[in-house]
Amino acid sequence: MNNRCTRRQFISSVGAATAGVWLSPPRLSFASTAPTAPVSVAKCRAYGPEVLPTLETMFDQLGGLRRLVKGKTVAVKLNLTGLPNVRLKNASLGSTYWVHPDVVGATVHLLGKAGARRIRLLESAMATTMALEEFMMKGDWAPEDFTRAAPQVEFENTHFLGKGEKYSRVWVPGGGLMFKGYDLNHSYEDCDVFVSVAKLKEHGTAGVTLSMKNCFGITPCTIYGDNAGLDEPSLGPRRNRDNTLHFGKRQPSRSAPSENDPSSPPEPGYRVPRVVVDLVAARPIHLAIIDGIETMAGGETPWNAGTRPVPPPGVLIAGTNCVTTDAVATAIMGFDPTADRGTSPFEKCDSTLRLAEQVGLGTCDLKRIEVRGTPISQVAFSIRAA
Repeated sequence: MNNRCTRRQFISSVGAATAGVWLSPPRLSFASTAPTAPVSVAKCRAYGPEVLPTLETMFDQLGGLRRLVKGKTVAVKLNLTGLPNVRLKNASLGSTYWVHPDVVGATVHLLGKAGARRIRLLESAMATTMALEEFMMKGDWAPEDFTRAAPQVEFENTHFLGKGEKYSRVWVPGGGLMFKGYDLNHSYEDCDVFVSVAKLKEHGTAGVTLSMKNCFGITPCTIYGDNAGLDEPSLGPRRNRDNTLHFGKRQPSRSAPSENDPSSPPEPGYRVPRVVVDLVAARPIHLAIIDGIETMAGGETPWNAGTRPVPPPGVLIAGTNCVTTDAVATAIMGFDPTADRGTSPFEKCDSTLRLAEQVGLGTCDLKRIEVRGTPISQVAFSIRAA
């Protein structure tokens, strides 16, 4: 389940050969050489008691959690994007654009049951330095449900330094598409296993937001935010990452590695997918879980124009390779995971899937991905037409 070494070896060996292909990701032969791994898919009609046994069966189909987490510290990056007081049609956050607390609670319970020594729930809670537990409560979550689900459950708002003494630097194998390395909250390095729990959604900039795009949020705004300190990390009044990571209007704090090429295109559809691939290469995902029991269409948050509720897809997706998992999820949403820029859902952006395939993180070719459990055809829907 941990293929970090093979990723590094592969990227090192092809780095020189691929140095000139980032502007437009051609198909070439990457699909046949990128690693693959099984993906588990399951129908799950509703939140509640059905979620736990469904996830347990799915993890068993992937080889079981015990061999992955027993005796280890597990970091779980949640998708709690946006603000907890912003709702779509007054629907609950977990039914629209946050991952649902029942999926989080079931995951925490199963990690604890499998012998995880410590579980850290992480998110860069937007526009705030409040404790993650308090942020959750503002979204009508009950953090105590998670602490009861397993022993030794901790919380950290990774928007800033948090409980750590210093930031951790993670280096991108092969030198990176946008940055050679990133400075992150210590929790993303101080773990043995990294889990991404994402929502099955479209994304206004990246086309889709799944387990890989979920990791865009691990970058602290104290360093990569619009008003971050110029020399050292600090948190200014504007706490998003538009100028640095979306548009390239400024560099991160000088304490962190600067952009490889400051003259790279100042376009979010170019930059965001590359930052995501960098982060996933530097901080590999060992287990990807995607909540598609209920969701919305049109974007990643209710402030995207055209977002709307959709009939519940009733699906959960999990895998030990984030690229293969996101490829299957993309297909379930009614899109071609091998699509090029200009084709839905990547009309205005480069494909994070294709870029990740290029650097050897995994394949997005469905013919090379074994789907265990429910076939894609039995749960596929068109999120654009829903």
